[in-house]
Amino acid sequence: MKPPSDLKILNVIYKLYYEEFKNFAQESDVQNGRVSKIHVPIDCKMIARELGVDSDIVFGRLYYHLEQRYGYKRDDDSKVVFFSLGVGPDRHCVNFPLLASVLAGLQEESSKFKWATVLSFIAVLISIVVPLATALLGKS
Repeated sequence: MKPPSDLKILNVIYKLYYEEFKNFAQESDVQNGRVSKIHVPIDCKMIARELGVDSDIVFGRLYYHLEQRYGYKRDDDSKVVFFSLGVGPDRHCVNFPLLASVLAGLQEESSKFKWATVLSFIAVLISIVVPLATALLGKS
């Protein structure tokens, strides 16, 4: 079985957790169920079920690959995490605004690739059809 792409994993996380991210309220009388608005706890098993893979594949991609690729240090040495094992009592948290930015970039890359492929196919088709049409019309 082919492992899911970063784009697919992040799409599923975004789809499953956007409402939870959006509905976070900072009023003291509101129970949010988490410590921070930007750090959203996720369930790797549920995401894996959506993708049809083992949950350790999802966890591994987030922790070993995506965190290394998209987490970074600021000039003041503070760290911006993409995926964290825990934020306060919350376990397996994604930095949701950073995830949304990365997802948008991956979607844009994918779109550019698809358009380039379609345009290349059209160019090849034209390069085949035009000489054939010229040859057929020339025989008449």
